[in-house]
Amino acid sequence: MATTSAASWRSETAPETAIPERVTRETAPPPRRQRSEGCVRLAANAIEGLTRISDVAEAGALRVRMPRGDGPALEGVFVNTAGGVACGDHFTIAVTAQAGAHVVLATPAAEKVYRSDGETAHIDVRLTVAAGARLDWLPQETLLFDAARLARRFTVDLAPDATVLAFEALAFGRVARGEEMLSGHLEDHWQVTRGGGLVYADALRLSGPIADLLRRPAVAAGNRALATFLYVAPDAEARLDEARALMEGAHSECGASAWNGLLAARWLAPDIDTLRRDAVAFLTAFRGAPMPRVWAL
Repeated sequence: MATTSAASWRSETAPETAIPERVTRETAPPPRRQRSEGCVRLAANAIEGLTRISDVAEAGALRVRMPRGDGPALEGVFVNTAGGVACGDHFTIAVTAQAGAHVVLATPAAEKVYRSDGETAHIDVRLTVAAGARLDWLPQETLLFDAARLARRFTVDLAPDATVLAFEALAFGRVARGEEMLSGHLEDHWQVTRGGGLVYADALRLSGPIADLLRRPAVAAGNRALATFLYVAPDAEARLDEARALMEGAHSECGASAWNGLLAARWLAPDIDTLRRDAVAFLTAFRGAPMPRVWAL
């Protein structure tokens, strides 16, 4: 009985097109899938000391709901009915606080950004704050899963005497479940103009081996949760000592600086729970008001 090697058996029995088909499947780009898109446009004005909706529009998977409140501010909660963000999704939020209005915005839970097979998800936020108005941007953290890809832009346009208070937190994997964001892509761009002039710009870009990058001492020293706080207001620089005092006793690495009519603070922690406890204590005291009710859920 004749014998053949494994190599010769494969070449004799496999169809001639087997190898080209396999190469094509491995090298072809991932298929273009139907992705989620969402858009919310919200505007509010002041009427006899109370802030009320003057315009609202919703499209796609993004909604805004206004819980009833007893105070003069209008509270809005953005809800992503898609249940999260994945490759190629695109969400847009545009909010205008008209003269004298006070708007507080939040999300009901962490925004989850899931793994991508190639495409990058986009989240674009634009806030416009008119003369004498105030806008507090207080979403809960953004949770990035392994292989997630996200590009986010946060743009604020302020009148010279307007106020914006913004907080954003990022968590790289769920530490409590032993998960880690090993690789992926993140772009996070902030830009603030006041009276038409640029007063603040910040950009964070992490791409490729995210876990290895976060372990570098000059990047995050192994920490896997970070947050940025920005307060732009006529009294911002005068509140620097207060902000630093509120950070005393925090378990996160944190610090604050003030310049050019704004105050910026950052937190860096091993996990999002530690960061949330420190940040919520700071925000509650600094704002002189409790966090939006959805933060307690």
